Amino acid sequence: MKKVILHISGKVQQAGFRVKTVAIANALDIKGNVQNLPDGRVKIIAEGEDADLERFIQGINIKNALIYVSDIVKEYSNHTGDYERFYKLVSEGETDERLDTAADLLKKLIHVVESGFNRVENKQDIMIEKQTETMDKIDQSRIEITSEIRSTKDDFRSHIDERISMIEHDIAQIKAKIMV
Repeated sequence: MKKVILHISGKVQQAGFRVKTVAIANALDIKGNVQNLPDGRVKIIAEGEDADLERFIQGINIKNALIYVSDIVKEYSNHTGDYERFYKLVSEGETDERLDTAADLLKKLIHVVESGFNRVENKQDIMIEKQTETMDKIDQSRIEITSEIRSTKDDFRSHIDERISMIEHDIAQIKAKIMV
């Protein structure tokens, strides 16, 4: 059994870090407490089995949307047995459980929103791909229709030229008969 005093730096106050620390400590059967310090750091006193303390330290090295641990200073000493459980120390004027619950809910909301945006982005990518395919089909159809119109126009022109030629021939024959 060991005791460690940790000083945690980063974005660790007013972010739900202490309540997360309590949950991790309780899961690992760590005893001690966690408290905010006036300089913006968080102080943790933790006692437990060596391996559990190391897992605890790894577990509290949190980096997410609300909490960002930038540094952990460790000071090991002998186990004293001063603590029966792990708890959060609250300063005067602090809200406690309701704020922690709100922070947890906010984290969940951020996760839902981020994953929702990822799904929207994926769907947008699919829609853009389908729009591109549709535009390619429209371009191909336009080319085919234009080609068909030109071909029909050429056929029609050839047919009209042939008919005009026949009419001119017939008119020439009629004129020849009338003049005779």
